[in-house]
Amino acid sequence: MNNSWQIPTSCLGHDFNDAELLKTALTHRSVGAANNERLEYLGDAILGFVIAEALYQQFPQASEGSLTRLRAALVKRETLARLGRQQELGDLIQLGSGELKSGGWRRDSILANAMEAIIGAIYMDAGIEICRQRILDLYSQLLSEVSPEKAGKDPKTMLQEYLQARHLPLPIYRIESESGEAHSREFTVECAVDGLDVIRASGRSKQMAEQAAAEQALQYLQVEKGSENT
Repeated sequence: MNNSWQIPTSCLGHDFNDAELLKTALTHRSVGAANNERLEYLGDAILGFVIAEALYQQFPQASEGSLTRLRAALVKRETLARLGRQQELGDLIQLGSGELKSGGWRRDSILANAMEAIIGAIYMDAGIEICRQRILDLYSQLLSEVSPEKAGKDPKTMLQEYLQARHLPLPIYRIESESGEAHSREFTVECAVDGLDVIRASGRSKQMAEQAAAEQALQYLQVEKGSENT
């Protein structure tokens, strides 16, 4: 995280006409009253709508319950935070001194809220059609991987089933570290899967960290399987 914060002019593939919107979207409430909470509220609603629409069109035979579970998995805090890390969003967020000292740019909640705020800012800057396209570009891989059959299954269960179906050893999880204050603990977990480098992931609880590590492992395994088939 860079202490000398400079206002960017683009994010999530969008070049802003009004850079102040992006500045606000990247400003955490710990900085002061002019923060990203209102844009976060707007972006949360837009993201839910766009993902719901995409799933509705992608799975015309899926039940309402399956679509609801798929949407929840795609817009949850952990998914947004992972996307934020892929976009290196932590380097862009403006934090107050307390959050900066405690490593707030790594926290799932701060990353996820900033992602929603940026979506809200894109909508305000360019309208719904461009905002929809930026969201669909951001979620293209995730949308290609989901299916109603997987709805409701957590990543650890899916990873276990994937390995069992191929008669491979089950994953081994180990807590690598714990950090943070009592009200904002962060756990880092190692996940060892046969044939993969050790995977590390973090979360607000041991269970959440294990789920995040399992999700990463599944992605790596599916990429490897895809490359074998080409």
